[in-house]
Amino acid sequence: MTYRTGDRDAVVDITGDCAAYVEGRGDGLLHVFVPHATAGIAIVETGAGSDEDLLAALEDLLPADDRWRHRHGSPGHGRSHVMPALIPPYASVPVQDGRLMLGTWQSICLVDLNIDNPQREVRFSFLAG
Repeated sequence: MTYRTGDRDAVVDITGDCAAYVEGRGDGLLHVFVPHATAGIAIVETGAGSDEDLLAALEDLLPADDRWRHRHGSPGHGRSHVMPALIPPYASVPVQDGRLMLGTWQSICLVDLNIDNPQREVRFSFLAG
């Protein structure tokens, strides 16, 4: 799947696409992977401020300033290359009867701090159980 993250730090809820991908597949494990050096996959609550809190925490931990040795693109671009060490480029979610076994408030999200690349690919795979 391709997602447009835009020109600012983003948390994009991709749960609906994940759910559609596993529908009718039975039991198993969904694996979500983003093949980019500057993006990650997180399982977080969205819509109640947690997505904004996540971005604020990342800004505190990884400020968009000139401290980074990796320097090309927009100011602070190097932080985007450090972020996947904190928010990995993958997540695995159990699936039962073709349904994601997420908790009540959990969503699967693409996290992107790289404003220089506004389009991201996310790959889904399914391991039948």
